[in-house]
Amino acid sequence: MTESALPTQLADIREDFLALEQRDRLLLLLEFSNDLPELPEHYKDHPDLFERVIECQSPVFIFVEVDEEKKFHLYATAPRESPTTRGFASILVQGLDGLTPEQVLAVPDDYPQSIGLTEAVSPLRIRGMSALLARSKRQLRERTA
Repeated sequence: MTESALPTQLADIREDFLALEQRDRLLLLLEFSNDLPELPEHYKDHPDLFERVIECQSPVFIFVEVDEEKKFHLYATAPRESPTTRGFASILVQGLDGLTPEQVLAVPDDYPQSIGLTEAVSPLRIRGMSALLARSKRQLRERTA
């Protein structure tokens, strides 16, 4: 992973995970799950804007926005009864929020593998988080083209 491409908030999240023992990393993931931000009111009635991330085992939907200040925002929905998937979505929502499109696109694709959860969760779940990042970048490219 290229350290220079990793924004501060994602680097901090990774450091927080890596500072913990394996079992405690799952607890931190659960905390992130509980902290997934609610959708803004103006998007709650527009499920048609959201794309399902089919690689995730649970139904996760995302939508990317670049505001008038050229700042990136990722919005995600995931069921509360799916804490792993919800936690992964929350990590990306919080870790990418407010970055420039260039910063988001420069995030290494292997970021999900770098946060120390590959031994704690299944490879299929890590693949889901990788898909969340990839689809976010794809939507961003589409919106900024």
